[in-house]
Amino acid sequence: MSNEKGLQDAHVRIGTKQTVKTVEMGQAAEVFVAKDCERRLISKIAALCASHDVKITYVDTMNDLGKACGIEVGAAMAVIVK
Repeated sequence: MSNEKGLQDAHVRIGTKQTVKTVEMGQAAEVFVAKDCERRLISKIAALCASHDVKITYVDTMNDLGKACGIEVGAAMAVIVK
């Protein structure tokens, strides 16, 4: 992932519930989704982002996304807050 440093420096919320809530509130700048998280979660966030005109960037694995966010565990998704 090319902007790993940026994710650690930006205001990021990690996790599915936090990401969904941030998008619904209109505060999301960009969403990152791990390709290996549950399909239903990918479908839900993709539809939500489309309806709120939020860019989605897909990351290969939950472990990669967790590392990019500066945490020791995997993350299904994360959001950069406007």
